[in-house]
Amino acid sequence: MSFFKKLKEGLTKTRKGLSDKVTELITGYKKIDEEFFEELEEIFIQADVGVNTSVALVDRLRERAKEEKIEDTSKVKGLLQEEVAKMLRADEASLNIENEGLTVIVVVGVNGVGKTTTIGKLCNHLKSEGKRVIMAAGDTFRAGAIDQLEVWGNRIGVDVIKHSEGSDPGAVTYDAIQAAKSRKSDVLVVDTAGRLQNKTNLMEELKKVRRVVEREVEGAPHEVLLVLDATTGQNAISQAKIFSEAVNVTGIVLTKLDGTAKGGVVLAINSELEIPVKYIGIGEKVEDLRPFNAQDFGAALFDDALTKEEGEE
Repeated sequence: MSFFKKLKEGLTKTRKGLSDKVTELITGYKKIDEEFFEELEEIFIQADVGVNTSVALVDRLRERAKEEKIEDTSKVKGLLQEEVAKMLRADEASLNIENEGLTVIVVVGVNGVGKTTTIGKLCNHLKSEGKRVIMAAGDTFRAGAIDQLEVWGNRIGVDVIKHSEGSDPGAVTYDAIQAAKSRKSDVLVVDTAGRLQNKTNLMEELKKVRRVVEREVEGAPHEVLLVLDATTGQNAISQAKIFSEAVNVTGIVLTKLDGTAKGGVVLAINSELEIPVKYIGIGEKVEDLRPFNAQDFGAALFDDALTKEEGEE
Protein backbone atom coordinates (compact mmCIF):
# COMPACT_ATOMS: atom_id res chain seq x y z
CA MET A 1 0.00 0.00 0.00
CA SER A 2 1.36 3.46 -0.88
CA PHE A 3 1.97 5.87 1.98
CA PHE A 4 -0.50 8.32 0.45
CA LYS A 5 -3.24 5.67 0.48
CA LYS A 6 -2.30 4.77 4.05
CA LEU A 7 -2.47 8.46 4.97
CA LYS A 8 -5.97 8.68 3.51
CA GLU A 9 -7.03 5.63 5.50
CA GLY A 10 -5.36 6.98 8.63
CA LEU A 11 -7.30 10.22 8.32
CA THR A 12 -10.64 8.43 7.91
CA LYS A 13 -11.99 9.47 11.33
CA THR A 14 -10.93 13.08 10.85
CA ARG A 15 -12.30 13.14 7.31
CA LYS A 16 -15.71 11.94 8.50
CA GLY A 17 -15.85 14.86 10.90
CA LEU A 18 -14.53 17.40 8.42
CA SER A 19 -14.45 16.55 4.73
CA ASP A 20 -17.73 14.64 4.70
CA LYS A 21 -19.49 17.52 6.45
CA VAL A 22 -17.93 20.02 4.03
CA THR A 23 -19.18 17.90 1.11
CA GLU A 24 -22.62 17.76 2.66
CA LEU A 25 -22.58 21.54 3.08
CA ILE A 26 -21.45 22.09 -0.51
CA THR A 27 -24.19 19.88 -1.93
CA GLY A 28 -26.74 21.68 0.23
CA TYR A 29 -25.88 25.09 -1.21
CA LYS A 30 -25.88 26.01 -4.88
CA LYS A 31 -24.33 29.43 -4.41
CA ILE A 32 -21.82 30.79 -1.92
CA ASP A 33 -23.29 33.26 0.58
CA GLU A 34 -22.57 34.44 4.12
CA GLU A 35 -24.66 31.70 5.71
CA PHE A 36 -22.58 29.12 3.81
CA PHE A 37 -19.35 30.56 5.24
CA GLU A 38 -20.76 30.65 8.78
CA GLU A 39 -21.71 26.97 8.60
CA LEU A 40 -18.29 26.13 7.14
CA GLU A 41 -16.60 27.89 10.05
CA GLU A 42 -18.67 25.86 12.52
CA ILE A 43 -17.61 22.60 10.83
CA PHE A 44 -13.94 23.52 11.25
CA ILE A 45 -14.36 24.43 14.90
CA GLN A 46 -16.06 21.10 15.63
CA ALA A 47 -13.18 19.25 13.90
CA ASP A 48 -10.65 20.63 16.43
CA VAL A 49 -9.19 23.10 13.96
CA GLY A 50 -9.62 25.72 16.69
CA VAL A 51 -11.65 28.93 16.75
CA ASN A 52 -8.91 31.35 15.69
CA THR A 53 -7.66 29.11 12.89
CA SER A 54 -11.19 28.36 11.68
CA VAL A 55 -12.03 32.06 11.49
CA ALA A 56 -8.76 32.86 9.67
CA LEU A 57 -9.24 30.02 7.17
CA VAL A 58 -12.84 30.94 6.35
CA ASP A 59 -11.89 34.62 6.07
CA ARG A 60 -9.25 33.68 3.51
CA LEU A 61 -11.78 31.58 1.56
CA ARG A 62 -14.24 34.48 1.69
CA GLU A 63 -11.59 36.84 0.27
CA ARG A 64 -10.60 34.47 -2.50
CA ALA A 65 -14.19 33.81 -3.51
CA LYS A 66 -14.70 37.56 -3.81
CA GLU A 67 -11.40 38.23 -5.61
CA GLU A 68 -11.85 35.37 -8.08
CA LYS A 69 -15.61 35.95 -8.43
CA ILE A 70 -16.38 32.37 -7.38
CA GLU A 71 -20.04 31.72 -6.68
CA ASP A 72 -20.29 27.96 -7.26
CA THR A 73 -19.89 25.98 -4.00
CA SER A 74 -18.44 22.99 -5.90
CA LYS A 75 -15.15 24.92 -6.24
CA VAL A 76 -14.74 25.36 -2.50
CA LYS A 77 -12.91 22.05 -1.92
CA GLY A 78 -10.19 23.01 -4.38
CA LEU A 79 -9.74 26.37 -2.66
CA LEU A 80 -9.70 24.65 0.72
CA GLN A 81 -6.89 22.30 -0.29
CA GLU A 82 -4.81 25.20 -1.54
CA GLU A 83 -5.35 27.31 1.58
CA VAL A 84 -4.76 24.35 3.92
CA ALA A 85 -1.42 23.64 2.18
CA LYS A 86 -0.40 27.30 2.61
CA MET A 87 -1.45 27.29 6.25
CA LEU A 88 0.60 24.15 6.90
CA ARG A 89 3.83 26.03 6.13
CA ALA A 90 4.96 23.54 3.49
CA ASP A 91 8.22 25.41 2.94
CA GLU A 92 9.35 24.74 6.53
CA ALA A 93 8.45 21.05 6.88
CA SER A 94 11.89 19.53 6.20
CA LEU A 95 14.38 18.77 8.97
CA ASN A 96 17.32 21.12 9.42
CA ILE A 97 20.26 18.76 8.84
CA GLU A 98 23.81 20.11 8.59
CA ASN A 99 25.73 19.29 5.40
CA GLU A 100 28.94 18.93 7.40
CA GLY A 101 29.62 18.15 11.04
CA LEU A 102 27.22 16.97 13.73
CA THR A 103 23.50 17.72 13.70
CA VAL A 104 21.85 17.59 17.15
CA ILE A 105 18.11 16.95 17.42
CA VAL A 106 16.53 17.25 20.88
CA VAL A 107 13.17 15.49 21.26
CA VAL A 108 10.72 16.64 23.94
CA GLY A 109 7.16 15.77 25.01
CA VAL A 110 5.10 14.52 27.92
CA ASN A 111 5.06 10.84 28.83
CA GLY A 112 2.53 8.76 26.93
CA VAL A 113 2.67 10.53 23.57
CA GLY A 114 4.99 7.93 22.02
CA LYS A 115 8.20 9.96 22.35
CA THR A 116 10.69 7.10 22.67
CA THR A 117 9.02 5.11 19.91
CA THR A 118 9.06 8.20 17.71
CA ILE A 119 12.80 8.62 18.32
CA GLY A 120 13.41 5.03 17.26
CA LYS A 121 11.39 5.49 14.09
CA LEU A 122 13.02 8.85 13.35
CA CYS A 123 16.51 7.39 13.74
CA ASN A 124 15.58 4.51 11.46
CA HIS A 125 14.38 7.01 8.84
CA LEU A 126 17.58 9.04 9.09
CA LYS A 127 19.69 5.87 8.88
CA SER A 128 17.79 4.78 5.76
CA GLU A 129 18.89 8.08 4.19
CA GLY A 130 22.52 7.11 4.76
CA LYS A 131 23.10 9.12 7.95
CA ARG A 132 25.32 7.83 10.75
CA VAL A 133 23.05 8.16 13.75
CA ILE A 134 23.51 7.91 17.52
CA MET A 135 20.93 8.20 20.33
CA ALA A 136 21.20 9.67 23.84
CA ALA A 137 19.03 8.14 26.58
CA GLY A 138 18.35 11.45 28.33
CA ASP A 139 15.02 10.43 29.87
CA THR A 140 16.62 9.10 33.04
CA PHE A 141 13.58 9.65 35.26
CA ARG A 142 10.95 7.37 33.71
CA ALA A 143 11.32 3.73 34.72
CA GLY A 144 12.11 1.66 31.66
CA ALA A 145 12.78 4.62 29.32
CA ILE A 146 16.48 3.78 28.93
CA ASP A 147 15.73 0.09 28.31
CA GLN A 148 13.03 1.01 25.79
CA LEU A 149 15.45 3.18 23.83
CA GLU A 150 18.06 0.40 23.91
CA VAL A 151 15.52 -2.03 22.46
CA TRP A 152 14.99 0.40 19.59
CA GLY A 153 18.74 0.86 19.19
CA ASN A 154 19.25 -2.91 18.85
CA ARG A 155 16.29 -3.20 16.50
CA ILE A 156 17.49 -0.56 14.03
CA GLY A 157 21.24 -0.89 14.56
CA VAL A 158 21.90 2.47 16.22
CA ASP A 159 24.17 3.00 19.25
CA VAL A 160 22.65 4.36 22.47
CA ILE A 161 24.65 6.41 24.97
CA LYS A 162 23.23 5.93 28.47
CA HIS A 163 23.86 6.37 32.18
CA SER A 164 22.01 4.71 35.05
CA GLU A 165 18.39 5.49 35.87
CA GLY A 166 17.98 8.73 37.83
CA SER A 167 21.28 10.21 36.64
CA ASP A 168 21.78 13.75 35.32
CA PRO A 169 20.32 14.14 31.79
CA GLY A 170 22.81 16.95 31.09
CA ALA A 171 25.71 14.58 31.79
CA VAL A 172 24.20 11.94 29.50
CA THR A 173 23.82 14.54 26.77
CA TYR A 174 27.42 15.71 27.21
CA ASP A 175 28.78 12.15 26.94
CA ALA A 176 26.59 11.46 23.92
CA ILE A 177 27.92 14.55 22.13
CA GLN A 178 31.53 13.49 22.79
CA ALA A 179 30.75 9.97 21.54
CA ALA A 180 29.03 11.34 18.43
CA LYS A 181 32.04 13.55 17.66
CA SER A 182 34.58 10.77 18.19
CA ARG A 183 32.60 8.33 16.04
CA LYS A 184 32.07 10.99 13.37
CA SER A 185 28.29 10.60 13.56
CA ASP A 186 26.10 12.77 11.33
CA VAL A 187 23.12 13.05 13.68
CA LEU A 188 22.66 12.80 17.45
CA VAL A 189 19.07 12.41 18.65
CA VAL A 190 18.56 13.20 22.35
CA ASP A 191 15.64 11.75 24.33
CA THR A 192 14.49 13.89 27.27
CA ALA A 193 12.33 13.59 30.36
CA GLY A 194 8.56 13.77 29.92
CA ARG A 195 7.58 14.11 33.56
CA LEU A 196 9.16 15.16 36.85
CA GLN A 197 7.70 16.12 40.22
CA ASN A 198 6.21 19.25 38.71
CA LYS A 199 6.11 21.17 35.44
CA THR A 200 8.68 23.77 36.57
CA ASN A 201 11.28 21.11 37.38
CA LEU A 202 10.75 19.46 34.03
CA MET A 203 11.20 22.67 32.06
CA GLU A 204 14.34 23.58 34.03
CA GLU A 205 15.78 20.14 33.26
CA LEU A 206 15.04 20.60 29.55
CA LYS A 207 16.66 24.06 29.58
CA LYS A 208 19.77 22.50 31.14
CA VAL A 209 19.98 19.88 28.37
CA ARG A 210 19.62 22.62 25.77
CA ARG A 211 22.43 24.65 27.38
CA VAL A 212 24.77 21.63 27.25
CA VAL A 213 23.99 21.13 23.56
CA GLU A 214 24.49 24.85 22.78
CA ARG A 215 27.82 24.89 24.61
CA GLU A 216 29.27 21.75 23.03
CA VAL A 217 28.10 22.04 19.40
CA GLU A 218 28.13 25.33 17.53
CA GLY A 219 24.70 26.25 16.13
CA ALA A 220 22.97 23.40 17.99
CA PRO A 221 20.36 22.23 18.70
CA HIS A 222 19.53 22.25 15.02
CA GLU A 223 16.03 20.99 15.81
CA VAL A 224 13.91 20.78 18.94
CA LEU A 225 11.09 18.42 18.04
CA LEU A 226 7.99 18.24 20.20
CA VAL A 227 6.07 14.96 20.05
CA LEU A 228 2.32 15.44 20.39
CA ASP A 229 -0.50 12.90 20.54
CA ALA A 230 -3.11 13.89 17.92
CA THR A 231 -5.88 12.22 19.93
CA THR A 232 -5.59 14.94 22.61
CA GLY A 233 -6.87 17.58 20.16
CA GLN A 234 -6.76 21.13 21.52
CA ASN A 235 -4.81 19.97 24.60
CA ALA A 236 -1.88 19.50 22.24
CA ILE A 237 -1.89 23.26 21.66
CA SER A 238 -1.42 24.04 25.35
CA GLN A 239 1.39 21.46 25.59
CA ALA A 240 3.11 23.04 22.61
CA LYS A 241 2.92 26.51 24.16
CA ILE A 242 4.50 25.35 27.44
CA PHE A 243 7.36 23.45 25.78
CA SER A 244 8.02 26.17 23.23
CA GLU A 245 8.37 28.82 25.94
CA ALA A 246 10.97 26.66 27.71
CA VAL A 247 13.08 25.28 24.85
CA ASN A 248 12.06 27.07 21.63
CA VAL A 249 10.43 24.20 19.75
CA THR A 250 11.29 24.22 16.03
CA GLY A 251 9.05 21.43 14.79
CA ILE A 252 6.19 19.11 15.71
CA VAL A 253 5.94 15.34 15.38
CA LEU A 254 2.28 14.38 15.49
CA THR A 255 1.61 10.77 16.47
CA LYS A 256 -1.52 8.58 16.44
CA LEU A 257 -3.21 10.46 13.59
CA ASP A 258 -4.75 7.17 12.47
CA GLY A 259 -6.68 6.79 15.73
CA THR A 260 -8.41 10.14 16.01
CA ALA A 261 -11.13 12.35 14.61
CA LYS A 262 -9.09 15.36 15.80
CA GLY A 263 -6.58 15.54 12.95
CA GLY A 264 -7.72 19.11 12.33
CA VAL A 265 -5.43 20.09 15.20
CA VAL A 266 -2.58 20.00 12.65
CA LEU A 267 -3.97 23.22 11.20
CA ALA A 268 -4.31 24.87 14.59
CA ILE A 269 -0.72 24.02 15.57
CA ASN A 270 0.70 25.54 12.38
CA SER A 271 -1.53 28.60 12.40
CA GLU A 272 -1.72 29.55 16.07
CA LEU A 273 1.76 28.55 17.20
CA GLU A 274 3.62 29.10 13.93
CA ILE A 275 5.49 25.83 14.49
CA PRO A 276 5.65 23.57 11.43
CA VAL A 277 4.65 19.90 11.60
CA LYS A 278 7.71 17.98 10.39
CA TYR A 279 6.74 14.33 10.86
CA ILE A 280 3.48 12.44 11.29
CA GLY A 281 2.77 8.96 12.59
CA ILE A 282 -0.08 6.95 11.12
CA GLY A 283 0.58 3.43 12.33
CA GLU A 284 2.62 1.09 14.53
CA LYS A 285 5.23 -0.05 12.00
CA VAL A 286 8.71 1.44 11.94
CA GLU A 287 8.09 2.93 8.50
CA ASP A 288 4.80 4.57 9.58
CA LEU A 289 6.55 7.73 10.76
CA ARG A 290 7.09 9.88 7.68
CA PRO A 291 8.12 13.44 6.81
CA PHE A 292 5.06 15.68 6.69
CA ASN A 293 3.88 16.71 3.23
CA ALA A 294 1.37 19.57 3.35
CA GLN A 295 -0.03 18.96 -0.14
CA ASP A 296 -0.56 15.26 0.51
CA PHE A 297 -2.15 15.97 3.88
CA GLY A 298 -4.59 18.46 2.37
CA ALA A 299 -5.45 16.10 -0.47
CA ALA A 300 -5.90 13.11 1.87
CA LEU A 301 -7.93 15.18 4.31
CA PHE A 302 -10.38 16.24 1.61
CA ASP A 303 -10.40 12.85 -0.07
CA ASP A 304 -8.91 13.80 -3.44
CA ALA A 305 -5.62 12.46 -4.78
CA LEU A 306 -4.43 15.75 -6.22
CA THR A 307 -0.73 15.22 -5.66
CA LYS A 308 -0.28 11.48 -6.07
CA GLU A 309 -2.02 8.57 -7.64
CA GLU A 310 -3.14 6.11 -4.99
CA GLY A 311 -1.04 3.28 -6.34
CA GLU A 312 2.15 5.37 -6.31
CA GLU A 313 4.73 5.04 -3.56
